[in-house]
Amino acid sequence: MSSNTSAKITLTVVRKLQPGEIVRDTEVKGFGVRRQKSASSYFLKTRIKGRERWITIGRHGSPWTPDAARKQALKYLSEIAAGQDPAGNQEKFRTTPDLKAVAEQFMAEHGVKLKPKTRHDYDRLFRKVIFPVFGSRKIDDLSRSDMSRFHSLKAETPRQANFALAVLSKLMNWSEAQGLRVENSNPCKGILKYKEKRRERFLSLDEFAQLGEVLDDVEKNQNYSIFAIAAIRLLIFTGARLGEVLELKWEYIDLDRQILWLPDSKTGQKTINLNEEALAVLERIPRIEGNVYVIAGQREGCHLVNLNKPWAAIRKTAGIEDVRLHDLRHSYASVAVASGASLPMIGKLLGHMQTQTTARYAHLSNDPIQQVNKDVGLIIGRAMAGGREKLE
Repeated sequence: MSSNTSAKITLTVVRKLQPGEIVRDTEVKGFGVRRQKSASSYFLKTRIKGRERWITIGRHGSPWTPDAARKQALKYLSEIAAGQDPAGNQEKFRTTPDLKAVAEQFMAEHGVKLKPKTRHDYDRLFRKVIFPVFGSRKIDDLSRSDMSRFHSLKAETPRQANFALAVLSKLMNWSEAQGLRVENSNPCKGILKYKEKRRERFLSLDEFAQLGEVLDDVEKNQNYSIFAIAAIRLLIFTGARLGEVLELKWEYIDLDRQILWLPDSKTGQKTINLNEEALAVLERIPRIEGNVYVIAGQREGCHLVNLNKPWAAIRKTAGIEDVRLHDLRHSYASVAVASGASLPMIGKLLGHMQTQTTARYAHLSNDPIQQVNKDVGLIIGRAMAGGREKLE
């Protein structure tokens, strides 16, 4: 193949290109592909208002295949026929901002729609994981191979890898809407996510007993804030999420109806039922004047920020070092299942919006079923044994 030839541009043609070679398409006039050093790029050479113009379509690779680039060339030709100047956008593409700048704008505009914890997680992910890799790259220069390589290198942390891919996908879609990337060019699409192994840890009744003893001792000896201990007890007796307990306000408590009414949570408005044990915990918590929060923090008028330090010490003493605070929510659900509660009922108690979220507890329901099965067999067996005795 010479340095400047004509042929229908196909994937085979592009792959065989040598540095310095140009192939002009035989199907769309002006459309072509050229290889410089290592990369091949698609272009459209045409005239706009009498002037010869070169319009760069993009570098070969996701999203630019021969067919996609040919369609883009036809689109440009249609725009030119309508009196527009797509070549005028080339300056914009040369000055397209890098990912870091786009992400900051994305968070400024889209971030306000996110819940505080989600916004915090996005910010941290960008700073710690995404910016070090892609921060200085032009937003329109990121390809599917870039995303796939990034995702593959994080195989040891599949949950983080999947989260990063999801956030990047949102950023790419937003960038398209802002005209910073070509439409339908999201490089994250089609990348298979890792299967995440859900960590399931449930406290046994014996472990609940050990934990109860430690909490009593810590509370008696005043090792930690009474608010921290109360927060842990509320997590145990309500199955609530950590944020729902730490950010609980006195005005959300309805003692007459024995509920907590949360105007906003991870799943929107939510009602948490209070059992006698939870009510007893709430009744023992002192109110701090000028503080609307139930779990008061050290700063005036604020709630406790986290329970990491007291929980680390308490679980170690109780011999349950592998138990996270969120596992208290799972344990609440496991006890409910063992008590014979149905999965829909547990979903209501925990405030799940989707049934598949509750389905993780399905395997636990075999325990009460087996117990019922044993009881039924025992009753029938005794009845039948009694009948034989009478016959004898």
